This record gives sequence, C-alpha cells and structure tokens, in this order.
Amino acid sequence: MSTPENSSLAGRTVLVGVCGGIAAYKCAGVVSKLRQAGADVHVIMTDAARKFVSPLTFAAVSGNDVHMEMFDAGTAWQVAHITLVRKSELFLILNATANTLAKLAHGIADNLLTTCVLATRNPILVAHAMNTAMLEAEPTQQNLSTLAARGVEFVMPAAGFLACGEFGDGRLADEEDIVRAATRILERGASMTDERVLITAGPTREFLDPARFLSNPSTGRMGYALADEARRRGAAVTLVSGPTEIRTPSDVRFVRVVSAREMHAAVLEHLPESSLFIGAAAVADFRPAVEATAKAKKRDADLHVDLAPNPDVIADVAQRRPPGCLVVGFAAETDDLETNAREKLARKKLDCIVVNRIGRNGGAFASTENEVRMFWPGGEQDVPRASKADVAATILDRIAALRRNG
Repeated sequence: MSTPENSSLAGRTVLVGVCGGIAAYKCAGVVSKLRQAGADVHVIMTDAARKFVSPLTFAAVSGNDVHMEMFDAGTAWQVAHITLVRKSELFLILNATANTLAKLAHGIADNLLTTCVLATRNPILVAHAMNTAMLEAEPTQQNLSTLAARGVEFVMPAAGFLACGEFGDGRLADEEDIVRAATRILERGASMTDERVLITAGPTREFLDPARFLSNPSTGRMGYALADEARRRGAAVTLVSGPTEIRTPSDVRFVRVVSAREMHAAVLEHLPESSLFIGAAAVADFRPAVEATAKAKKRDADLHVDLAPNPDVIADVAQRRPPGCLVVGFAAETDDLETNAREKLARKKLDCIVVNRIGRNGGAFASTENEVRMFWPGGEQDVPRASKADVAATILDRIAALRRNG
C-alpha cells in the first residue's frame, strides 16, 4: 500500500457507505487502508450495518464522525445528504446487499446512504456481497445492469466460502482490489482537467413539412455517455445534441439543435475554444431541397422528393480546428468497416475514427450496449461489447494515449 506522500489518494475525500451484511466487518479494513493512503474518509452506515459492526469502529479507523441519520445537526444545522456529497470526490458503497442494489436501481431514497446516492454527481463505485443464489437471481442481475448503464462501476465479488456455509460467488472483494479500483477512478477523475471537449450526439431531423421529417434511429446514448465520462474526468464539456429523450448530463454546457445545419452552426461557434472534438452525432447527409410550410395531404402528395446535401460537420471541424485540437469522428457502417473507416480517416483528415456496425432496425443505435473499432493513422483497436458508459471510457483512454504520443 502506498504511503500518503506518494499516494494519489492523498488529500482526496472519499464518502463510504457501509451496508448490512456479515462482510461489514471487512469494510473497516478498507476504510483503514484508504485513510493510511492519505484519503479523508467519511462513513455512512445503514441501520442494518450497525447490527454487525459498531459505528465506533468506523469512527476510529476513519478519524471522522460516522453518519447515520438523514438530518445530522452539528454546531450549525445542515442537510447531511447534500453536505456530505458536496465535499467528497468519490462515493464508495461497500458490502452492498441485494436490497441496497434494488433501491439504487429504482431510485428509492429511504435512508441516508440511498439519498446521498441520488444527490451525488461524483463517480459511484460499488463492491457488493451476498449469497450466490441472491447474486445470480434475475432481479439482482437486472439491477446490476441498470446501474452499470448509468455509469456506476463495480468491484466484482470473489468466489469462496460464504457465511451461509456454501462455496460460490458473492464474497466481498479483497481490500486491495477495492482500494485499487477507488484509486484508479480518482486518478482518472483528474486526467482531463486541461481539456475543453466539444461533443455532438443524437440524430438530426430534416423536415419535409411541419408533420414529417427524414432522420435515423440514433438515440444519442453514445454521445451522452462520452460527455458524462469526459465530465467525470475533469474536462469542461460542451454537448451539442439533436433531439433525444435522454436527461441532460449534469455540469456540461448543453446546446439543443434539430437540423444538421443548426448542429453545424453550433459546432463552429464553440470550436475555437475546444481542445478536443468528438463527432458522435448521426448527422443526416441530406435534407429535402424544399421544406413545405403546410402539411402535405396524402391525396395531393408528390411522391418525388428532391434532396440537397447537408454540410459535413466533421470535415469542416477538421479543416477549421484551432491549433492542438484533436478531431475524432464516428461512422456507422453495414460492411467493409476497415476499408470505409480508413478512407474517411484520410479523406476528412481526422486524428481517429470510431466505427460501429449497424444492421436492420438500427443495430447498435437502439441498444444500451455497443462494440466498436477505433482506427487512427498507424493503428487500430477493437473495443469489445460493453455498456456504452464502459465503451466511452475506453474511447477516452485511447484518445488520451493518442494525445500523449503526439
């Protein structure tokens, strides 16, 4: 374990939630190691956790008061669930039970721990532990998938002898593994503090008349995941989005657009201040040459529609980029992925291109998961199927490597 002088945890504030389960006694060791590494650790205990371990234990190993009630009153009255999350940089939930996972997945806030989860905008790391049958139960697996899709990260349980007397998956992960994961997240959180990131997301809509438009199946999830991950890493993020049903990520500058021309104008407006551009939007290549001002009636409709080309947002960004700005494009292909990707990479003068395969009904567009291939001059990388949040993290890791390597 690193000492406070050379640990990246030194001076960092970690909020730790402890849940009720036999492994609660192991959580004191995790808190102790975090403190030894220099972290300022504040512990929340659920009522069930207090049945297994005394709050005094966590107060001793953390060096701070333990929080248990929704409205703690000190010298000045404070709302605990707001105060705690604001002064922390990471929320680590230890010994998470099936019950707590279900509450987190469904937004239930009936104690201080679950309320703080809803209030935090910081990264959330969960180390769960339970009986193997409970872990493998379909509702638990669905809840884990729901949380992962929201960007929650996990330290997976280990296999071993369980308190119920059985052998299987469900043991709380080793202390070292949990501390290592927390360290990685906190290190990542400061990795893009110097970046000003401009991201496009979602589809565009090109109206034929007030009632009809040309578009595509993009949900915007990939672009929003990239924006959220970049924000988590400390970047100043501007997100230019076409129409989606996704909640706007917190702490980003948000620009809503509809058409390709609107997106083009918004991107060029914000480009001069950007150090990284990621074009994840599915921008329509064409629009109706004429947009009718009134709804066309079926009986009178002309079935012939003339199309006009839309501006190429990514190509124009690559041409007009400010000095030092990296440009990353996205492409959706049905076949010849590598050939088409490398052609676009060279023709549009991009630093990197991310390609996903699509098929009938939109393929990757409609899914909460994705698998992509990344290409850059002289290299490529396969990103295996995972949640779009995890794929976003891998993409930004590669971009960081390209930045370091010049």
